Amino acid sequence: MSGRSGLDASRIREIQRVLREQDLDGWLFFDHHQRDPLSYRILRFEPGRQVTRRWYYLMPSDGDALGLVHVIERSMLDDLPGPKSIYSSWNSQIEGLQKMLAGRRRVAMQYSPNCAIPYVSMVDGGTVELVRSLGVEVVSSADLVQHFEARWSQESLEAHLEAGRRVDEIRRRAFRLVSERLEAGAFVDEWAVNRFILDAFESTGLATDHGPIVAVNENAANPHYEPTEEVRRPIRRGDVLLIDLWAKLRQPGSVYYDITWTAYCGAPPPGEVLQVFEIVREARDRAVQRVMDAVRTGEPLRGFQVDDVARRYIEQRGYGQYFPHRTGHSIGEDVHGGGANMDNLETHDERRIIPWTCFSIEPGIYLKDFGVRSEVNVFVGEQEARVTGEIQERLLLI
Repeated sequence: MSGRSGLDASRIREIQRVLREQDLDGWLFFDHHQRDPLSYRILRFEPGRQVTRRWYYLMPSDGDALGLVHVIERSMLDDLPGPKSIYSSWNSQIEGLQKMLAGRRRVAMQYSPNCAIPYVSMVDGGTVELVRSLGVEVVSSADLVQHFEARWSQESLEAHLEAGRRVDEIRRRAFRLVSERLEAGAFVDEWAVNRFILDAFESTGLATDHGPIVAVNENAANPHYEPTEEVRRPIRRGDVLLIDLWAKLRQPGSVYYDITWTAYCGAPPPGEVLQVFEIVREARDRAVQRVMDAVRTGEPLRGFQVDDVARRYIEQRGYGQYFPHRTGHSIGEDVHGGGANMDNLETHDERRIIPWTCFSIEPGIYLKDFGVRSEVNVFVGEQEARVTGEIQERLLLI
């Protein structure tokens, strides 16, 4: 049984144009047991059955694409254009791959040197070694993936903006719920707010993969804490409360909106809480401004450079060791998308920030007793960049 493919002539021409721009002889796609979702999305291909044998598909910079499939699954790539060769044994697989790559110097694969960009590093090391043993240089497809995976359409942007309007309203309602419960002297905890947000997502046509994060005090100092029915903390006056929520419209092709706001339950807030919030806010704003300035002037800007701006400011204020994660991540149909991350800590992301992509800016400081994070989404257009939703300008007091 074959699958379905939307890989048409215009898509092929676009892939081949970008390959030539990057001085690549081809893009070699490979999969086994559907381990590489990027290949299927970029090729717009849905297999018609479980993938139990290895397949290869070479998109050259010029000419027809070529496929290599196992005899047991000989129809696997039938819906993709170009001739297909068939192998059965280990030796015939190598021979088929050698013929496919004959005359090619440099090909891209879903590979990242030193696994610097794990979102792209889908091909196993042994397969990369195999291709290299045939005299072909393997380079990372990270920039190609960003071009074809991370760029949005106008429809994607509109879906993101609509999701943002709904999520921002749910965020307001969640903090209002806490405020009303505290004012009435009623019990409220992290899990109750988590459930409230998920119920609101469901009733307003939003979907999410997990979360949200609702975290009090030392739980807010854990960047990936999530409450559960068994592990949760009451929310009381005098607490720092962090809510990180992300969702997208419940329709095909939608992209995420992802934000974090921090509040203090009471007034006035302790001086250290207020000071940490102001440092985080300023680091966020400096990083956003760096992106806006570069896009406006046409300056090439890479992900690590944005991270440097936020991180340097937090370090200058004496809290560098308490900022243990990257400044931001790409956003797409997955909340962590396939484009450039704002990262010079976990990785050194040298990918350029390109038009029609979106990413988060979310510096944070996490101390022993509390944590603060402030997250916005930045969309990059052709000549300007903008924050796509509401911006937290001051510590929220509830």
